[in-house]
Amino acid sequence: MVNNYKKGDKDTRPWGTWEVLDSGDGFCVKRICVTPGNILSLQSHNFRDEHWIIVKGTALVTLGDDKFYKKFNETVFIPAKVKHRIQNDTKDLMEFIEIQTGENLDENDIIRYEDSYGRA
Repeated sequence: MVNNYKKGDKDTRPWGTWEVLDSGDGFCVKRICVTPGNILSLQSHNFRDEHWIIVKGTALVTLGDDKFYKKFNETVFIPAKVKHRIQNDTKDLMEFIEIQTGENLDENDIIRYEDSYGRA
């Protein structure tokens, strides 16, 4: 198994921040904060599934061809290879916990299809 994340890793992105809360064989737990009016890239991953739980605010989620809202204590499952994104179209901070599972966990396992910040 490959897991290139370690507890305490963090980064600032154009849309907000992420921080690794825990990491081990086959899993990584991140806290992701999305600032008001921002959106992550439409993306997929070849080697990992993701589980999201909204812990603050309201998220607009794209999963495949579907779009829907999720709020506090609601979850989303994103299988590997499925296009997805999350957006905060409110005036308040939105925060979610992301649990990545798989045999190869790496920040470079991102295929971007659309990106508001020129990274696609």
